[in-house]
Formats: sequence, C-alpha cells, structure tokens
Amino acid sequence: MLPDAPAVSAVDRALVVLATLAQQGRPLTAVELLGRTGLSQSTLYRQLNSLKRWGFVLETDGRYAPGPLSLQLALGYDMASHLVQQARQEMLMLAQQSQESVGLVVAVNGQAVCIDMVESRQALRCSFEKGRSVPLEKGASAKCLMAHMPAAALSAVLGPDRQSPELLAELAGIRKAGFAVSDSEVDAGVWGVSVPLFAMGQQAVGALTLMAPSVRIEGKHPPLIQMAVVTAARISRSLSR
Repeated sequence: MLPDAPAVSAVDRALVVLATLAQQGRPLTAVELLGRTGLSQSTLYRQLNSLKRWGFVLETDGRYAPGPLSLQLALGYDMASHLVQQARQEMLMLAQQSQESVGLVVAVNGQAVCIDMVESRQALRCSFEKGRSVPLEKGASAKCLMAHMPAAALSAVLGPDRQSPELLAELAGIRKAGFAVSDSEVDAGVWGVSVPLFAMGQQAVGALTLMAPSVRIEGKHPPLIQMAVVTAARISRSLSR
C-alpha cells in the first residue's frame, strides 16, 4: 500500500501496482488490487491502462498479472546481477552435494525476495520459488537478513512494535553464530539454514539458504549447516574481488 504522503507521483502509483502484482504470485482482480494498494478506483484503472499499454501488465478475464515486458526486465536482471552470477555455480554445487534445494535471497522493502533457486532432484523437496517474497518476520532467511542489516534499516523494517528484546537478542545470536536456522516457521515441515553473503567492505548483500524436508534431515543438521557456511564463504570471497 502507498505510504501516507502529501504528494504521491503517478510513477509511485504505477510502481505500487506493479509491486503488488509481483508480490502476490497470482493474478488479482481489480477489487483485490483496490484493497491492497489503497488507490482510488479511477486512479487504479488509469494506472492499469497505462501499464497494459506498455506491456507491464496483462489482463485475462478481469484478472491482472505481470505482463511480458516484466519478463524482459527479469531476464535483464538475471544477466546483469553480479550477485546471481557469482553465486549460481556454487549454488549448483551445494545442491548436488547436499541433495537439497538452495535459494538466493535478498531484502527489499521489508520483504525477503528469492532471486535465484536451485531445486533438489528428490521427489520430496522444498521450494521457494524464484520471485516469491515473504515479509521479513519469520524463518531462517528473513532472520539472517535482518541480523545483518544496518541499525537504521532494521529499525525501519521492524518499527516500534516489533523491536522486542527477545528478537534483538536472537538476531545478535545469529550474527555471532554466522548463520540462522529455522524449522517449520514459514512452511510446516520445512527446515532451513541461511548464511549471509558479504561483498567488499563486509557489507551483507543477501543470504544463501539451504532448505529440506524436516523428516529427511533429522540428525543431519551439522553437516548441512557446514556445507552452507563453506559455500557462502566462497561466494563472499568471489563478491569481494
């Protein structure tokens, strides 16, 4: 939803429509978009018409989804993203070594967004679809990202209501350990370990997350954590060159 502000530009309105469509992972009706964006009906339809004309939005049977030009942007991002390029081969190797799924996650506007994914080849596997986003609240990926944010950015994400001493202590523990672990916090039956990725100047730019069905890896947590930590260290070294 658009932030409260005395003057919001047409560009901001168009972007909030696109961001809303991107975050939902499914087509939305105009009524759903009205509720999620906070725009007036006339403003929403004006933005949708412009976005459809440019190819950023596609309408089918009264439902709206990201259009073909959005795919071109995604392809361009993949090709240009230094983080994705540097991490991809290591992610493939980790997925092969662990036989589990591996994701590359970054923090964007209070969301944990998956920008790349290598899925396990096992029939029972975990998946965090590329492009999917979840609030920075629960799970290994979200907490790993929050633990390595600058203080001002973390305060902006948490707000005054969520800065509990317990959460801040948990994030401090994650920074000290060098990784975050969760089990069934976001999706039931899914275990995950997330390790920060650092670029030059030791700035955290994302997180590498290994995820697996809880029932399959019971008692195997230490070696999987070690695999993820070692892989993340190699990626960080390549990012710092």
